[in-house]
Amino acid sequence: MILASASPASVALALAAAAAYAVPAAAAPRLSERGARLALWAAWLLHAVVLGWTLLGLGQPQGPRFGFAPALSVTAWLVLTVYAIERQLFPQLQARWVLGALGAAAILLALVFPGTPLHVSASPWLPLHWALGIASYGLFAAAVVHAWLMRRAEKQIRQASDAQAGVPLLTLERLTFRFAGAGFVLLSATLLAGLLFGEAVYGPGRPWRWDHKTAFSVMAWLAFALLLVGRARFGWRGRTAVRVLYTGSLLLLLAYVGSRFVIEVVLGRAL
Repeated sequence: MILASASPASVALALAAAAAYAVPAAAAPRLSERGARLALWAAWLLHAVVLGWTLLGLGQPQGPRFGFAPALSVTAWLVLTVYAIERQLFPQLQARWVLGALGAAAILLALVFPGTPLHVSASPWLPLHWALGIASYGLFAAAVVHAWLMRRAEKQIRQASDAQAGVPLLTLERLTFRFAGAGFVLLSATLLAGLLFGEAVYGPGRPWRWDHKTAFSVMAWLAFALLLVGRARFGWRGRTAVRVLYTGSLLLLLAYVGSRFVIEVVLGRAL
């Protein structure tokens, strides 16, 4: 928990980053375009510092820690990175308050549940394996955000409201499937690395294990494969495609984050 594992400096950094995210989340209607953009950039930079500080184990006597909440924090930061890049291409993209709330919640959750110390005997390949997995989390999370924006745009079109604002519907649809496709590639690489190089990734004597994490990951992979095949073969779009995307994303969330939550919080055990 926070009092046992976090240094005062890490707590201060995390609270500053969460407060910075809260500005565009809570005061978006009252901020100017420039003010909201600067607030989100400041929060993004502070979040990056918090992640570096935490993952490098600075100020922590037990060294680097990782778990379900830090994984969510990294995922949220990746989504914010995608948003910052997209805003340069599509200035009309409007999701600051949602992403600000997401970033603040992820940072505070990681502050309360910082995870467990990494094993000193962990394989040097394990960080690469985790990087692939977390990157796939981030891409699928970006796909979910775009799918939500797409559904919101469809609702606005049906209600004939705010038709001139926001990114065009077809553009949102293309972005959603591009992120889903890129996430599928990284998820496939993550599973393939675990299957073919289990002991090299997890360490000697720890080969590929068919556990809850693996089962949910494979089910998520099947759901995303179905989504992409349905899109390419049958032209899936709209509500059907979004439902399959949400289902696969939920399964993927349960794979690592869900299993680690049960281990760390419910059972109170370290891996």
